[in-house]
Amino acid sequence: MKHFLLLLLLLTAGCGRNQPPLEVFGEVPDFTLTSHRSTPFDSSKELRGHIYVVNFIFTNCAGPCPRMTSQMRQVQEKTTDVPAVRLVSITVDPVRDTPDVLAAYAKRHRAGEGWTFLTGTMESLHHLKRNVFLLGNVDGELNHSTRFVLVDKQSRIRGFYDTSEPSSIRLLVSDIGRLEKEK
Repeated sequence: MKHFLLLLLLLTAGCGRNQPPLEVFGEVPDFTLTSHRSTPFDSSKELRGHIYVVNFIFTNCAGPCPRMTSQMRQVQEKTTDVPAVRLVSITVDPVRDTPDVLAAYAKRHRAGEGWTFLTGTMESLHHLKRNVFLLGNVDGELNHSTRFVLVDKQSRIRGFYDTSEPSSIRLLVSDIGRLEKEK
C-alpha cells in the first residue's frame, strides 16, 4: 500500500509540472479605499508583489456572504505557509459597512493580519467591482457575485472561482500554489 501511495504521489506531482500557465483576464490598477482598521488602504503599497484573493460581501447579508467569508477563512488557513498571500473582502454596502462595522465582522470571522476588509465611496466600489474585477455593479441593490478573484504578484487577474461549486476552494488554493511557483 505504501508503494502504491508513493507511486500515486509521484505521478500526480509530475502532472502539475506540465500544466499551462493560468490565463490572464486583465490588469488591476492601483486603487485606494479605507480599511477595517480605519486607515487608507493603498493597493500599490499593500498588494503589489503579493498574490491576493478578492471577494465582494456585505456584513448584514443573510444570503451567501457568511458562507463566502467562511470559505475565505479556509483560504487563509490553507495558505499560512505562503507569506505572499493577501485576502481582500470589499463591501457592496458602504453606507452601513463603516470601518468599525467591518472591524467587528473581521474579528468575528477570525481574519488574520493578511486579510483586509475595505470600504469606500459607492462610485469607487462600483468601478472596482464592475470595471476592474468584472463582477457586476455596486448600485445600492446589494446584489453581488459569489465568485472569488485570484490576482498575481504583477496585479493581473488569473482566475475566477464560483464559491457555490464544491471544489472551488481546493482549486483556488492549488492555483495560489501554481502562482507562487511562477517566475
